[in-house]
Amino acid sequence: MIIRWETDHDYVLVHIHQDMFGDWIFSRAWGQIGTQFGGLKHQLADERDQAMMWLADEATIQASRGFRKVLEVEDHSPEGREAVSQLSLLEP
Repeated sequence: MIIRWETDHDYVLVHIHQDMFGDWIFSRAWGQIGTQFGGLKHQLADERDQAMMWLADEATIQASRGFRKVLEVEDHSPEGREAVSQLSLLEP
């Protein structure tokens, strides 16, 4: 699952997925739209429910900051694959 929020200048993208070992990963990327400024953080969740709880918290935080949801897709969809490919550009 991939969710992206934006303001006029900034974005936050969350990717929840299982790795090859079956662990649930909560990845959060953020930055300024149109630049390479930003960051990427991965967290290992105990289970899917914990990752979904983190997602609910993230949605509340972003709404309170004035961000609007612009994307919510499954990571295996064409839009999801494009969003994941953008995440890989942030890693060193």
